[in-house]
Formats: sequence, structure tokens, C-alpha cells
Amino acid sequence: MTNSLRMRLLWWLLVPLALYVFVTGKAEHENARRTADLVQDNQLVSSARMIAGDVTWVDGYLRADVPPAALEVFASPYGDQVFYSVSVEGGRLLAGNPDFPRSGRRTASTPDYYDADLHGQPVRAVAFVRQMYDNGATRRVLVSVGKTVRSRDAMAQQLWQPQLVRQIEMVVLAVALVCIGLTFELRPLMKVKDDVADRDPMQLAPIRVERLHTELRPIVDAINQCIARLGVQVAAQRRFIADAAHQLRTPLTLLGTQLQFARQHGGIEPGLAEALAAMHRSNRSMVGLTNKLLLLAQAEAADYTRLASEPADLAAIAKDVAEDLALLAQTREIDLGAELDGPAPVTGHPGLLSALVANLAENAIRYTQAGGHVTVAVRTDGATVTLVVSDDGPGIAPEARSRVFEPFYRASADTEGTGLGLAIVREIVQAHRGEITLEPGAGGRGVTATVTLAAARSPAQPEA
Repeated sequence: MTNSLRMRLLWWLLVPLALYVFVTGKAEHENARRTADLVQDNQLVSSARMIAGDVTWVDGYLRADVPPAALEVFASPYGDQVFYSVSVEGGRLLAGNPDFPRSGRRTASTPDYYDADLHGQPVRAVAFVRQMYDNGATRRVLVSVGKTVRSRDAMAQQLWQPQLVRQIEMVVLAVALVCIGLTFELRPLMKVKDDVADRDPMQLAPIRVERLHTELRPIVDAINQCIARLGVQVAAQRRFIADAAHQLRTPLTLLGTQLQFARQHGGIEPGLAEALAAMHRSNRSMVGLTNKLLLLAQAEAADYTRLASEPADLAAIAKDVAEDLALLAQTREIDLGAELDGPAPVTGHPGLLSALVANLAENAIRYTQAGGHVTVAVRTDGATVTLVVSDDGPGIAPEARSRVFEPFYRASADTEGTGLGLAIVREIVQAHRGEITLEPGAGGRGVTATVTLAAARSPAQPEA
């Protein structure tokens, strides 16, 4: 059986209704058949009494004159045939069909109804006995009248079919109402499904239960409890990473200072000097990784309710970042430019926004070949501020584009870096309730990263 809830409910409804329609339809067919028999039996007995009333004594003999009115009561559009027989006790036929089938009770004073077969046709018949008296003599006259059953069957069908049609219509209406009702009643559940499906993998907010059915709320409550426990575990993991990075930063900085001092000390053998230089580079990479981990932890823990009250000028931040990275771009022979339309006020943490611009620009510089171009642009468009960082480097493969925001993922293993830059960017954008997209650059070359943030409102400007 299907696992669809809608189909299961329909089966639970359809099977009992189908059994009900079958049983009641059969019972109603029998009732319609009995009603049609009763109507035809009344016609038969009326005709038999009329014929029996016209049996008289003539010169000591019984005579039967069948009036036309006795047979006209059977007129119907279905081509039924009418048969009758008037006979005296002893077998003498007074009128009618000599082959008329006899009733089993020939002496009954009450009408006897029975089904018979005459000339290969089913016949509904009635037998009626009348006592005839003349000069002290008593004779019994048996009057039998029969009619084929076409009109009776038609009447039964006319009585039964409308009721069957109404019951089938009731079943169809019930199924339609159930389908419509389920469609409307399952909408809150579908909204819960969409809420969960559209979430970011790291969004651990509880599922909303507004307008959710009472029977479904325990399930959502259980899911929310699981999300809460998962949130506690994730928060503990983030705290551990932040604490570990914080604890590592001081000894790593001290180690770097010591290595630098050792390298500057004279009289060191060339092999040892090369080893110290390699250790100094490794230490510098570890310091960079530690700083990135601290920044990632800070971005993950950022609270928008606090960030929303802090003003910042994204254009000024982008200008400062471009100036700080100018030397790195010059060293790599890359043309770094900035396109700023003027002040771009946003609400957010200036330090995090500076890290956002720096990581995007640094990534673009790191992955762009010598002689390439990197542009940092900030534009203001009404209620939004857009940051665009574009380059004409090798770009990102389509299959890797969905993974570049994962921590420690690097699109190219040949390029130095920690693999945390875009992960930090994503967390900062989410903390500021913005959006980020990565698209191919002009002509399909390079990468264009677009970050959209809400523009800061002036004190007199109403909230959108």
C-alpha cells in the first residue's frame, strides 16, 4: 500500500463507503422490486375481481364475459402481454387461455400471487376463487390473470436507480471534500516542511508552530527539542574552537618573535638558517589560521539585534581595505581598483564588515594570475547597499561553487590559504541578514562576488 497519507485516508473512507453503498444498494433494489410487485399485484387482483364479478349463471350454466376495462388497467409502453383464464372447478374452461399455469392453491378464498412461465416468458399472476350459488348449487370459479414483467422490472429500475445514483454521488462528493479538506488542512504541515527545507544548514532556530494542528504539535515540539540540543552542542564546539584559537594565539606570536630573533642572530649555519626560515613561515601560517578561526567564531556568534544598532560606512571600509591590500596586489603584479559612489551607510559591526571586504578582496588577489585585475565596488540603491568584488582570474568550477563556503575547502590545492575566508564571509553576511552570490565574471572569466545588505535608515526615515 502507498505511504501517502492522503491516499491512506481515502482508502479508509472509500472501502467502508463502498461496502455501505453495496449493502444499501442491494437492500434498496429488493425494496424497489417489492414495491413494483405490489403495484402490479394490485392491478392483477383488481382485474381478477372485475372478471370474477362478470361471471353469471345463464340457464343453469356459468358464463364468463370479460369486460375490456378489466384488461385496460395493464396498458403500458413496454409492450407487456396479458393472459387470463376463467375455469370451473373440475377443469371446464369458461374463458381465456387454456395453457395458463395454475396456482398451487385452488380452493383459497384470498388472492394467491405467484410467478410462472407462459410461452417462454416470465409472468406474474394472481389466482382468485369465487363461490357461485344457483338453486342450492355451489360452484367454485377460478379466475387467473397474468402479465409479463417488463413494466414491473422497468418500475423497479426507475425506483432503484435514482437512489443508487444519489449514493454514488454522495461517495464522489465525500472523496472530493476529503481531498479538498486535506489540501487545505495539510498546508500548515507543508509550511513546516518548507521552513525546514529552506533553512541554511547551520540555522538552528526552532520551528514555528503557529496555526499547526494540535495533533502535529508534539512532533514539532520533539523536533525543536532536538534542534535545541544540537544548538547546545554546536555552541559548545564553537566556544571550544574560539577558546583554543585564543589560547594558541599568544604562544604562536611569542614563538614567531623567537624565531625572528634567532634568524637575525649571526653565526648560524646555512642549513639551520633555512630551517628557521621554514619554521617562521609555518608559524606565520598557524598565526593566520588562528586569527581566522577567532574571526569565524566571532562571526558565528554575532547577534543581529545588537548589530542593527551599530552604524558603519561600507564605502569607507572598502576604501581602507583596498589601501591595506594595495601592497599585496602590487607584489603579485595585480591591478587593484576601487569604485565608490560615495557614502554607503549600513548597520553592522565595522570590524566584521572590514573582514568581509578583506577576505573577498584577498581571495580575489590570491587566485588571480599576474597582470590580472581585481575591482572592489560599493553601490547604494535606495534601501540596499551592494558590495561587488570581481576579478578576471581562472574562476571557480560550477561543481565547486556550492562548496566554496564550507570551512577548510579550497578550490585549488596549489594556492596558499586556510580555506576559511569564504566561510567567514558567509557567516558575516548571515549575521548582518544579507545575501551573497558567486557568478562568473565578464566574458565568463573570473568570479564576481556580490553582497547585498540593507541600507541604514536615517532617524527620520520610517522602517520599511
